[in-house]
Amino acid sequence: MEFHIRFSGAVPAAGAIEDIVRSVDPAAMVDTDEATGTLRIATSIGAVELAALVTRGGLAVAPSQLLRLPSVCCGGCSA
Repeated sequence: MEFHIRFSGAVPAAGAIEDIVRSVDPAAMVDTDEATGTLRIATSIGAVELAALVTRGGLAVAPSQLLRLPSVCCGGCSA
């Protein structure tokens, strides 16, 4: 699943968040889109657990603030 978290100001650095998310999902990817003020997270973790992990990383985020995008997975990675 891919989740986006939008920020009205500067997007926080992804490093600390990525470390925490990857402690639960080693295949997760976290990056930022400075142009749109968005933190992007691709993970198998659900919204509630992800919000808790991001909050633990220093960003207070509720599950309702996570925009879940439709899957673009083709299934090829697990073949």
